Amino acid sequence: MLSRSRPPDAAVRAFLARQAGRPLSYAEVGCTGAGGGPARPPAGFNVDHHRAVLGQGAERFDRAVEAMRRWAQFRLGWVELCYPDAPLEPGVTVGILVHVLGIHWLNACRVVYTVDEASGPVRRFGFAYGTFEEHGERGEERFLVEHDERSGEVAYEIFAVSRPNHILARLGAPYARTVQR
Repeated sequence: MLSRSRPPDAAVRAFLARQAGRPLSYAEVGCTGAGGGPARPPAGFNVDHHRAVLGQGAERFDRAVEAMRRWAQFRLGWVELCYPDAPLEPGVTVGILVHVLGIHWLNACRVVYTVDEASGPVRRFGFAYGTFEEHGERGEERFLVEHDERSGEVAYEIFAVSRPNHILARLGAPYARTVQR
């Protein structure tokens, strides 16, 4: 959903309700590593993997988990989550409202799996969501926080498999990759 101004909440909620009943735009649901298995990127999809060390220790991990539960990774200035009170659980549909170059672009995604591994030498928390057909991209993105209790390291990771699904996404891919970093 493209517009020159921010769509009213009623329009956003109606768009999300319509999308929620539709299938995802790709067949390989879980391809970013559902169930703790290895990622299986589909042929022809771009793979993006970014990892950043957040610090050390259990307290840092717990704070990162709480931030993810509040969808804090979407507080970037040019993107807004519709709506941050949505529960982080499989089946939930959220909107990603991008505001770039004077255009508001609302895309919908469905949470396809969550990760909550509280035991073992590496604790993990996160989720992945997949795109609907009207999304500018086609694919899946995983957000994950890990705490390696052996080293103490806490890291945040984004792993995405995607390909453009709209002409504007295709044309704007170089710009999008720059602002997403």
